[in-house]
Amino acid sequence: MLLLKLAAHDLLTLNARRRMVPHLAARWRHFRGKDASLTERLAWAESLVSLANDLVAAGRGNVEMIVECAATLDETERPGDPRLIDVVLVGHHPQERRLSVQLVELKRWSMVTRVERATADLVHVPGMDDKKHPALQLREYYEAFTSSRGPLHGLEFECGGFAYLHNATEASVQPLIDVDAPTGAYAHVYTHDRRDQLLADLRASFAAEGGASEAETLLRSMGLRNTPLLDAMIWSRGDDTVFTLRGRQKAVADQILDTASKILPDPLRPALVPDERRVIFLVTGGAGTGKSAIGLQLKAELEAQGRTVKYASGSRAFNGALQEHVGHGDREFRETFTYFSNFVTPPDPPLDVLICDEAHRIRDRSTNRFWKPEEQGTKPQVDELLDASRLTVFFLDEGQSIRPNDVGGVRLIEDAAQRRDARLVRYRLREQFRCGGSDAYIRWVRAVLGVTQEAPEPWTPDGLMHVEVVDSPAELEQIIRTEALAGASARMVAGYCWPWTKPLGDERRLEADVRIGDWHRPWNADSDSFCENDAPPSKIWSVHKNGLGQIGCVYTAQGLEWDWCGVIMGEDMVRRDGRWVFQRGKERKDSESEVKRVAVPGSFDPKVKAGSVDDDEFARLVRQAYHVLMTRASRATVLYSADDETRAYLRKLVGETPIHGLRPTWENLPQEARVPHLPRPRRGRRPRSRRKGAGPQEPELRLF
Repeated sequence: MLLLKLAAHDLLTLNARRRMVPHLAARWRHFRGKDASLTERLAWAESLVSLANDLVAAGRGNVEMIVECAATLDETERPGDPRLIDVVLVGHHPQERRLSVQLVELKRWSMVTRVERATADLVHVPGMDDKKHPALQLREYYEAFTSSRGPLHGLEFECGGFAYLHNATEASVQPLIDVDAPTGAYAHVYTHDRRDQLLADLRASFAAEGGASEAETLLRSMGLRNTPLLDAMIWSRGDDTVFTLRGRQKAVADQILDTASKILPDPLRPALVPDERRVIFLVTGGAGTGKSAIGLQLKAELEAQGRTVKYASGSRAFNGALQEHVGHGDREFRETFTYFSNFVTPPDPPLDVLICDEAHRIRDRSTNRFWKPEEQGTKPQVDELLDASRLTVFFLDEGQSIRPNDVGGVRLIEDAAQRRDARLVRYRLREQFRCGGSDAYIRWVRAVLGVTQEAPEPWTPDGLMHVEVVDSPAELEQIIRTEALAGASARMVAGYCWPWTKPLGDERRLEADVRIGDWHRPWNADSDSFCENDAPPSKIWSVHKNGLGQIGCVYTAQGLEWDWCGVIMGEDMVRRDGRWVFQRGKERKDSESEVKRVAVPGSFDPKVKAGSVDDDEFARLVRQAYHVLMTRASRATVLYSADDETRAYLRKLVGETPIHGLRPTWENLPQEARVPHLPRPRRGRRPRSRRKGAGPQEPELRLF
């Protein structure tokens, strides 16, 4: 948890635009569930700005300021309020050339008096209750921050701390600096008249050239910069340990593993009387809360125990990427990933565990127009899934339901569990780690699209996620291509607002269906095989190097992420008179090419725009589709709307592109952030470990 991460000079720029305090207040309300007090707001407005000005005056304006930072990785799991450090300054040490960190306690006190003659641990502040010496707070934070659960664990670092009383003089707070005051690397105290000493000590603690690389290292250690899912799977394929879970994620996984050990038979010692108890786990949470990380880690650990496990999904893009990219050449691995519709006939014997990811994509029935009548499902799909195994785990986000026939929801699973007299165990994941760990961006997207009732505010750069609006699709494509060619992962996606032509002719040519003025590009191939110019099939469009030239949609993007994502909003959702208006499109056949073109702009998704879908449901599905598309990036989202009025609205909310290198181009990123994405493995299966805990000897991987 943190509220803001910016270099000192960027924080001053944000404050000059009068957007720093509102941003911090919104983040505080989100994390703490209550409004920040006037005292807290004044402290941000005065103390943060004073400290940033001092850093700039010391020639250390590039030092990163992490505001209201959690002291350990699992603060939200602690009873009571989390321990939050006012500011963590991050850079590199000028002599030691390693990570340098200073923990800062900001105080607006102008005077203190001693409470007890024998000690300075407790002081009196006029107008307030008796207070602990700030060094005692800093000692607790220091010990937590450098502990085995703190973000500095395992790093080479120099760490200290100080209290800054910018409104006080040395004489007015003498008890804080007397001989009997607490001592230690974290116990320095600076006042207004000791500012010169503060500037000198800042120069001694931090090098001038800045701390972007060190801040990136710290964010990774805090779990806010995460290994992309596919990279983590490739890195760990064939081993029992895939992801490092923490906090609520670990609690959920441990409970499921514990239950599995109690109700599933031991593969080596079958019970004389089978345990007939049925348990269903339902884990809910928004995008980026770690549902897939938990599911994939469970799969690895249960397989290592000798259990029969399958991982099912309703997302063709998600499963296809895992099967074709991660599982390339490994048939056994690929066959453990399947689809909800593959359980019309239950396995015999039943699986031990079925993990159902993207469970909001569960359909009413398992049907397919290519199946014979006797192959079609005859009962609810959720019942087929429950019949397939002894223990079933559902991961679900009702906010990502994007088609009318997506019926997966909490109520559906509750009713199915009740029909079976099964025990239903529910968990909710709250902390979000997608989009660079910027929950502020997630909430901003939801407010802008009207997914929530929250009024949209202008976007405030937080140092974690970047967003910008461009004037043309060509500009969007140039940005995405530039970043991809430099080394980042990047894709272009769009609302389903143009017809979608299947590959044409023997050469399997892709028609340029997405047409905005003179700019024409094809959708990703509606094909299971490669097309002209080696355009990849849809199931690996998201990860294949040749997918860059085509436009994806919500169905080929859901469940995946890239460093940069260019999002084209079509005219299915446009801004008119201060509100969103939703439109269904109509097509015509082009007289020359015989392919379909846009006659009336709007949605061309055949399932969503159908007349059987009422207006409210149509609006909900379009909103949620754009919510999925706008949350696929881990570093930067580039927005373009084909509608002039909508584009102007977005530009007003986003504002100008931030300065001082906040735009996270590959060139601007510190070396620590330039992590190359892994190619799919060569053909040939790696032997699987069957020993629990036998993980790869690689750096720890964190995902979401």
